[in-house]
Amino acid sequence: MRRGATIGSAEVNARGVGWPPPMPPDSGNGGPPQFPGRPGPPPMEAARFGMLVFLGAEAMLFAGFIAAFLVLRLGAPVWPPPFQPRLPVGITGVNTAVLLASGYTMWQALAALARPDGGKLGRRLVQTALLGAGFLALQGYEWLRLLHFGLTTESGVYGSLFYTLIGAHGAHVLGALLWLGVLLGSLQTNRLAPRLATRLSVFAMYWFFVVGLWPVLYVLVYLT
Repeated sequence: MRRGATIGSAEVNARGVGWPPPMPPDSGNGGPPQFPGRPGPPPMEAARFGMLVFLGAEAMLFAGFIAAFLVLRLGAPVWPPPFQPRLPVGITGVNTAVLLASGYTMWQALAALARPDGGKLGRRLVQTALLGAGFLALQGYEWLRLLHFGLTTESGVYGSLFYTLIGAHGAHVLGALLWLGVLLGSLQTNRLAPRLATRLSVFAMYWFFVVGLWPVLYVLVYLT
């Protein structure tokens, strides 16, 4: 067959490749044919990127809270102000250890997810939830005592800063526990499904952020 020969309406070169090239198959929904393109990011990477953007916004929020606290703290001649109750350093130190332990159990859950080991994964997630709930319960007990001793949001800058900064973190822990409860329910019905693995990995990013933020707040608010 000579170069450039024409068969029907398609020109065939020496290698037998027709021109114009064959059209891609129809999309199946009545629309135009779908040309292959660059594949999009995997669902895991897209979810992680979205969580990183969200955590960046959260970090900026708490950075603003911390900056306001430091400005007022450094500008005060006496801190805590006179006639204000002192914050419970000891019990909050124990509570800090409880929350850090929940970070360890969450890390163990990710290790079980990678194996995979459904039984150990469930146990570690339950332990994480119990430790997180214990942290909130102990913090709630601390707040009740402080309210009893007269520290409220109307106690001036000292009280308003404390409840705003520590309360914002507590709200994030509560939201994380609700999210974890949903994931535990999904785990009971569909163990180690690919979508569930993505959700757990993204949740772990959020949990590590909440856990890692607390020691910073503890040192700034309770120890300085």
